Amino acid sequence: MKNLITDVAGVLVGHADDTKIASGTTAIIFQEPAVASADIRGGGPGTRELDLLDPIATVDHIDGLAFSGGSAFGLDAGAGVQAWLAEQGRGFAVGPSRIPIVPGAILFDLFSGGDKNWGRFPPYRDLGYLAAKNAAKDFRLGSTGAGHGASTQNLKGGIGSASAQTESGHVVGALAAVNAAGRVTFGDEGHFFAAAFEQNDEFGGRGFPKQQQKIEIALKGDLRQNTTIALVATDVILTKAQAKRLAVMAGAGLAMAIHPVYTPLDGDAVFTAATCKKKLDDPVRDLARLGAIAAQCLARAVARGVYEAASLPFPGSLPSWQDKYGR
Repeated sequence: MKNLITDVAGVLVGHADDTKIASGTTAIIFQEPAVASADIRGGGPGTRELDLLDPIATVDHIDGLAFSGGSAFGLDAGAGVQAWLAEQGRGFAVGPSRIPIVPGAILFDLFSGGDKNWGRFPPYRDLGYLAAKNAAKDFRLGSTGAGHGASTQNLKGGIGSASAQTESGHVVGALAAVNAAGRVTFGDEGHFFAAAFEQNDEFGGRGFPKQQQKIEIALKGDLRQNTTIALVATDVILTKAQAKRLAVMAGAGLAMAIHPVYTPLDGDAVFTAATCKKKLDDPVRDLARLGAIAAQCLARAVARGVYEAASLPFPGSLPSWQDKYGR
């Protein structure tokens, strides 16, 4: 176990980013088609192929996911991931044709400080293709991929990941691109809201403050300038309806790690994917436990995304957690 979402068998992650535009894309590739669903709680989401993840929709499996910066421009990243998968012969069979199924979501990083004057067409399709090509078991955290230009209210945001194993041997992992309107820390010493779930000092080991502190409400940005997008994956055999329930439960992890969350200023979205390698002994009780562990994993991934981030080299860029508290 590497404490990454790729601890789930059949899941690969790749990044591609551009320092000039201070933005990027993250691709999640499933080595075999995965059962998937999603739960959207934010007030300003930007998504691709979301309807087909509804349990009543015809397509049962997806081939990959595209997470991207760039706001609505970043939805082009899904076409790049799809193009790479098509070259591998992947996709939903329709007669002699195969159509790779690649849902996705975007976050707003247009004020990250980079040069967004990219001309007629934004670069996200090419970034999506490169991210898919780069997909592997090992991948970077922090200011990379879809998290390159991400931020929270007071600190640089980024890509985080975490994993866990249940008592039954099932593996669950989370990946988050943290670009929240709110904060993931409180107090004056960089304590994370998710401290109760931290494992092996994965985001600094600071725990909670020794004395109780009031949690202030602080928000950044304006409409559609934020969003935390996440994936929770598992090796469990799930139906689409069960994957939907897992997404709903796992989404509690955002509330454990970010305050406030699910605001009108965010497009918070949690996807789930099941690679379907192991059965649940008890479909109800085991799914409930899996969802609780998934929520904790997601909370840890959010904290790691901020903990691992690095500030960008532009005037007015937010400091990273390491800049303020790590030294």
